[in-house]
Amino acid sequence: MNSDKEKWVLLILLSIIWGSSFILIKKSLDHFSPYQVGALRVLIAGIILMPVAIANYKLFPKKHLKWLILAAFTGNFFPMFLFPMAEKEISSSIAGIVNSMMPIFVIIVGALVWKFSTTKRQITGVLISFTGVCILAFGGDDGTKFKILPILFLLLATLCYAISTTTVKSKLMEVPSTILSAFVFSFVLFLPSVFSLLSTGFASQFTFSKENMIGLGFVSLLSVFGTGLAMMMNYRLLKVSTPLFASTVTLLMPIVAIIWGILDGEKLTLFQSSGAAVIIAGLLFLRSKTTVVKK
Repeated sequence: MNSDKEKWVLLILLSIIWGSSFILIKKSLDHFSPYQVGALRVLIAGIILMPVAIANYKLFPKKHLKWLILAAFTGNFFPMFLFPMAEKEISSSIAGIVNSMMPIFVIIVGALVWKFSTTKRQITGVLISFTGVCILAFGGDDGTKFKILPILFLLLATLCYAISTTTVKSKLMEVPSTILSAFVFSFVLFLPSVFSLLSTGFASQFTFSKENMIGLGFVSLLSVFGTGLAMMMNYRLLKVSTPLFASTVTLLMPIVAIIWGILDGEKLTLFQSSGAAVIIAGLLFLRSKTTVVKK
């Protein structure tokens, strides 16, 4: 498969996986606190990927350690806590919609920090898609009101994702995708996730009850697919495309999140359907390649 086809396949798969993460976070919060959900999500991914990290420890990018730490915490640690904290107050669909701000942050971070340059066509595509996101956000009929603090949590998490994405593209592309993901979760974030989980009192509170095991099942699905596997695919997507293109996965995720909402009993309005169509139209503008310029 050539890189052009591969990047679109990865984009669609990631949209489905990450778009499903919001409903899994919502279900996990029925059993655990936001801090426990975040810590468990990172810890389980670290345990699963530990054999890969150990087997390839010689490839650990020591010369880029500071960049690895930056990418790990901004892309795979802080957002894992910020999203559950936000979803205690707002719906999973709205969380997915706000997350669509990521391409905007990628443009800003890329321009200010890494001196990336993108084509006008791609910026136009992002703006069109973001218009669709706005239609989705205000197209509900359930009286949903935005709350400042959780929205700020989501925007901060999205900014963190943009910082991580541009850092990986600029400094860590020499490390294979699977191995990079293993290093992030098993070497860099394993101990912080353990300490975070213990600080919540999880060890003394957890029992092997039916409810806790169901909750652990939701978190495990979230961790294995929405964190470990998805990050491998995301790093691969960055290798065969650009940070801006990779970030457009967040423009498709709200569609998946809303579909899960419908299956969970929510209604899809005409405005929301229109918003989804506008998002797809904007993505069509992103087929042209981005030129990356380092000054």
